[in-house]
Amino acid sequence: MFRWLMRQVGKRLARYLERPSRSYHPLVVNNMAFLKQVMKPGDVLLVEGNLRISSAIKYLTQSTWSHAALYVGTLDGQSHMLIEADMGEGVRAVPLDFYATYNTRVCRPVGITPEDEVKLVDYMANRIGNTYDLDNIVDILRYLLPNPPVPTRWRRGLLELGSGQPTQAICSTLIAQAFHSIRYPILPSITHQLYCSIEKRNCAPQAVLRRRHHSLFVPRDFDVSPYFQVIKPTVEMGFDYRETVWSDH
Repeated sequence: MFRWLMRQVGKRLARYLERPSRSYHPLVVNNMAFLKQVMKPGDVLLVEGNLRISSAIKYLTQSTWSHAALYVGTLDGQSHMLIEADMGEGVRAVPLDFYATYNTRVCRPVGITPEDEVKLVDYMANRIGNTYDLDNIVDILRYLLPNPPVPTRWRRGLLELGSGQPTQAICSTLIAQAFHSIRYPILPSITHQLYCSIEKRNCAPQAVLRRRHHSLFVPRDFDVSPYFQVIKPTVEMGFDYRETVWSDH
């Protein structure tokens, strides 16, 4: 009975947090034709969301981006598809056009092999249908105060608080797990160890990467990662400022 009650409360809170914010206005309109031409499987699409939960995530992460989805291309016969984790519906596939009216950014993993690209997409596709644990009310309550009076250094920690199933609590943690599965770095911690070569008879410090826990990742990490390239569709398609039409009013 208690578990059923908590789940009902969780559903109500999730519906509240997923309502659009009236204050959201996109800065630019996406050219979807350009976006569809430049997107490749494995690209991460960052989104400036317009939901109430988006305001909290943007504040806690001090970033424009509140949501992340992985572009997988063709899925079950449908082209230009994304896979994402949604609080209400869980892990799902949505068309790229779903975010046509949002501010977005494309982050591309550099040098990923075709084999690992397939593994990355398969990892996400195999988790479609996973649902968010709405019984864990603590996971949801942390988003009810869009601007909590919390010092900057503690804000990211709030995104982990009470997280029983972090891959479904924050969209970016599921994507982080997918990249970890192919040993591709996002924002690893770096230590240096002394490496000695017998052949060269010398020793030199060598950087060693250590994975951070997937629950620590937020959407902006793909933007600031040195291992992801920011792709701007308008630039990629050959932008020429001399062809722009300006209004003099």
